[in-house]
Amino acid sequence: MNTTHSRRASLAAACSAALAALTLTATGAAAATVGAATAHAGSGGANPIVRTDDGFVRGMAVGAVDEFLGIPYAAPPTGNLRWRPPAPPTAWDGVRDATQFGASCPQQPSLFAPPGPFSEDCLFLNVYTPPQGSGNEGSWPVLVWIHGGGLTQDAGRDYDGSKLAADGTVVVTINYRLGALGFLAHPALASSPGGPAGNYGLMDQQAALRWVQRNIGRFGGDPENVTIAGQSAGGLSVLAQMVSPGARGLFQRAIVQSGTFALNQRPLATAEAAGETFATAVGCPDQTAACLRTVPVSTLVNDFGTEIPGVVDGQVLTQPIGTALASGQFARVPVINGITHNEELLFVDVLKLTVSQGTNIPLAAPLTSEANYEADIAQALGVSPARATAIANVYPLSANPTRRDEVFGQAISDASFACPALQVDQWTAARGVPTYAYQFNDDNAPVFNFGQATHGAEIPYLFDRPGRPVTLSADQQALAASMRTDWARFAGTGNPSSSALPWPSFAGTRVLSLVPLASQVTTDFAAAHNCSFWAAG
Repeated sequence: MNTTHSRRASLAAACSAALAALTLTATGAAAATVGAATAHAGSGGANPIVRTDDGFVRGMAVGAVDEFLGIPYAAPPTGNLRWRPPAPPTAWDGVRDATQFGASCPQQPSLFAPPGPFSEDCLFLNVYTPPQGSGNEGSWPVLVWIHGGGLTQDAGRDYDGSKLAADGTVVVTINYRLGALGFLAHPALASSPGGPAGNYGLMDQQAALRWVQRNIGRFGGDPENVTIAGQSAGGLSVLAQMVSPGARGLFQRAIVQSGTFALNQRPLATAEAAGETFATAVGCPDQTAACLRTVPVSTLVNDFGTEIPGVVDGQVLTQPIGTALASGQFARVPVINGITHNEELLFVDVLKLTVSQGTNIPLAAPLTSEANYEADIAQALGVSPARATAIANVYPLSANPTRRDEVFGQAISDASFACPALQVDQWTAARGVPTYAYQFNDDNAPVFNFGQATHGAEIPYLFDRPGRPVTLSADQQALAASMRTDWARFAGTGNPSSSALPWPSFAGTRVLSLVPLASQVTTDFAAAHNCSFWAAG
């Protein structure tokens, strides 16, 4: 398989729910009554109070779960702190209200972006703690969720961790800087002449993980048992943290959902050249950091383009993700790695476009007609006409003339998601890392209802999505409950298996097919996705 191309799934998972502004309650008198007894979650009351390193926070009990929302884990990355590594937050007096989400990071408005408010002051996280009073406080495993959205959209608030928390895991969802604000590489922004620039969003993720190390014990979590998990660009972020020297020791397990589509990050010189072009476009032909730090947020967000961010900066990422994984230079932690049945069907049917080396490419119209099929393949994968013909022979539209979108989507999905996922499984397993592979195959998943499980279809089986509820059948609810239990068990032990659903280790071929009432181990993943064909290309 050719792993030198960067594959991108650029659509954020469905976002919703009204975003409330963060409020502060500076009540010194209340703080004086907190005392040591309330230094950790577990009061069982309606307004639990926890002491963090930066001050007290007051959350709320929602059912059996305590929620603490909008906690700052870093200083606002504004003004002179724009395009700098995240700085520690400023401590506060009294008790900070933590019952409303903090602002989401700036991003382009779209059907898939969360509602406002948006602000550069967006480095917040949310904590969901398990039912209290069980005697396990202080020892719960921790799952830190990194949202997707192409590193340009979405927010931690769009993933309600309550149900996962109820299964015995402290769940943390985070915001991180997006788009130009999170990933602009420019020589004027380097920390020293000739030094690294870019990947500020990945730095934010690491800062959130350091916050977890310092504070999560007071919320009942075990800082020595942390799982990082994410979907789409969040899954890619998990892989980035697995290979980043700065993240070593900050987590003990990893879950990658549909995240293996962009394993080859740009060299620093290439990214900085693009950054200089960007600077000119936004009104800074002098190419100075001072000018860039005065550009309005809306200009930065709207002019950044569509290429998947991320750069081999020499510090956060010292080499491309795929190169590091292939050479064994990654954190040797247990891994769950999986995809959905037809990842690209979402992009084909909703956006009527696909991607080429990280850039959105509109497909020729009419979509996937016999006349333009090979041209669409060439555009989507950045291949020659001859290679496109060979791909069309392996994925002929005649295989499903009534659903040509499925055929085309499967071809691009196999090249961009399935076979790279198989390669990652092989790389991690070859180094003795416990590796568990899955494919989500509920083709009746109600998220997009395309007839095949596509990108993001598994998310509502793990998280409630505020403002965008879905209705799962009884059988789907059973699968969802099983998946949440398995994710929580993996976070706790590094092995998702149960007596009801034994997950096999990958061992080169074994992949768990997740289907309501019919989940089973398969051994034909490589053949089903034509991975030998893609490897030969």
